[in-house]
Amino acid sequence: MSTLLETRTTSLARAVRATPTALWNDSADPDELRRSIEFGAVGATCNPVIAFAAIKKRPDVWGPRLRELADEYPTWGESELGWQAVKELSIAAARLLEPAFAESGGRNGRLSIQTDPRLHRDAGALVAQAVEFSQLAQNIIVKIPATATGIAAMEEAAYRGVSINATLSFTVPQAIAVGEALERALDRRAADGLPEQEFGHVVTIMGGRLDDWLKKWTSERRILTRPGVLDWAGVAALKRAHHLFTERGYRSRILSAAFRNHLQWSELVGGDLVVSPPFDWQARINESDIPAESRIDVPVSADVLSELESLSEFRRAYEVDGMVPAEFEDFGAARNTLRQFLDADAQLDALVRDILIPAA
Repeated sequence: MSTLLETRTTSLARAVRATPTALWNDSADPDELRRSIEFGAVGATCNPVIAFAAIKKRPDVWGPRLRELADEYPTWGESELGWQAVKELSIAAARLLEPAFAESGGRNGRLSIQTDPRLHRDAGALVAQAVEFSQLAQNIIVKIPATATGIAAMEEAAYRGVSINATLSFTVPQAIAVGEALERALDRRAADGLPEQEFGHVVTIMGGRLDDWLKKWTSERRILTRPGVLDWAGVAALKRAHHLFTERGYRSRILSAAFRNHLQWSELVGGDLVVSPPFDWQARINESDIPAESRIDVPVSADVLSELESLSEFRRAYEVDGMVPAEFEDFGAARNTLRQFLDADAQLDALVRDILIPAA
């Protein structure tokens, strides 16, 4: 048993011990998070899809709890009850990360909770919910979508003292726009004499979802690329964003999420950034003993990058000025992902309804 454990912990544990790269777990599920912490995880991300899945898979826990909540709050509807479950799930997961939060001075040990995707058009509502969520636990970090509306909300929420994790983010121009907004928030706090603290801000690029979108986009246009080339699109965007954040001295970090292949881990090791794979990806990486080598500064091969840059949709995602903020929400990956987030909200409502009002 000890030999197997050593094999499984080789790649991830070695990387997080030997480099600035931080491992977070892409789920607030307490069981998965405990196992991920054993691998070296020092944070966790979540979104409506993941939160719904975590609640759905534990009917023994959440069925009774949701009925208790319905008794306690008799006027609440399905949405309010479901979101209360998400909050309680997040608070429990945040406790597991308190040691990492204390050890890092707040840079890590963060538990992400995402704002309600139904608020995506209302900056004021996003700010208000972000402030509310930030008070659930000292180590909460709040996800807000990287749209024009969401970025304005991020700047205001960060100014008010909320730790930010940008989501619905797939591209270099989105990451740069968020990085600049967070810098403005930090500068405004300093100018107004507000307390200095470590916010641990992170800027997500959902690399695998960028890959997904480009595969759909090329297929719809009957564009053929060499096998495997599109699997490098998210990695290329993540590497470039990390380089630019380092070069510009932004006080936030890039976060790699939405895993589709191990490159979204192995090609980023060595950077001062966060990688947040689902737990199963962590286990698979360790079982395969993927080398934990510093590759953040190794560029994507010139021939692969050249083929990617021949695609206008990739250039929009890769060039700093490839899109302006008004275009972020209409990017294909953003539309598809937002629809999934909204659908997860609807599914959570339905789950609560089925628990409280089972069919006759």
